[in-house]
Amino acid sequence: MPGIDQVLARAMGIPGVLGAGLTDWTSGLTLGTAGRAPHGDHDAAAADTAEVVQAVTRNATFDTAGGDGEPLEDLIITAGNSYHLIRLVPTAFDSQTCLHLWLDRTRANLAIARLRLRELAAELATD
Repeated sequence: MPGIDQVLARAMGIPGVLGAGLTDWTSGLTLGTAGRAPHGDHDAAAADTAEVVQAVTRNATFDTAGGDGEPLEDLIITAGNSYHLIRLVPTAFDSQTCLHLWLDRTRANLAIARLRLRELAAELATD
């Protein structure tokens, strides 16, 4: 299984990616980063990502813990010149992690980015 740095380096090879990060969304801690961060601060981006995931999981009927509900896979946020693609990474630990890609909207192909991000998340997931 590849490490966090290798997965993030490969994420940077996805067309249009400006930056990537792995975040523990229960605490908002940065577990790894690559490239640029929105507004130049990876730690702030991780905290923002955690807040978004927490808000969605708190106020929706999605399952993030392997129960009977519909599993939440990813979130797409569209901004003026960018996309933010957040993929939940299932782990065998109590902690919950997610991969976050920041994409240039004019250069990125959202469908390809989602497929590649799903593959990268599966590489990080542990059984």
